[in-house]
Amino acid sequence: MRNLTQKEKEIMEILWQHGPMVIREMLAYYDEPKPHYNTVATLVKLLVEKGFVEYEPVGNIYLYRAKVSRRQYGGSTLGELVSHYYDNSYTNVVSQFIEENKMDIDELKQLIARIEQGREKE
Repeated sequence: MRNLTQKEKEIMEILWQHGPMVIREMLAYYDEPKPHYNTVATLVKLLVEKGFVEYEPVGNIYLYRAKVSRRQYGGSTLGELVSHYYDNSYTNVVSQFIEENKMDIDELKQLIARIEQGREKE
């Protein structure tokens, strides 16, 4: 899955948080100064081409919706990060979190318990 630019992420966040909408509705979620309609339309078109957004015609307008969920995108991005910086090892990631005190042993135990519970359900 390809990475998103910051401007593309802004549009995806709007769609993830507020659901399907037309471009004019998207503009309402931007702070001032709002981007031009054509700018947002171009970005949405790029997101369609990249496979992140899909649309359906409704009368003479298009209703856009996220085709990729936030979780799917986050998982893909995390996978690339782990592959690139941690030799494709999630163990190395967790080890770094513990070494940098970003995760304590109790949190690690809770994570292991969640994983084990998930496997028991399968």
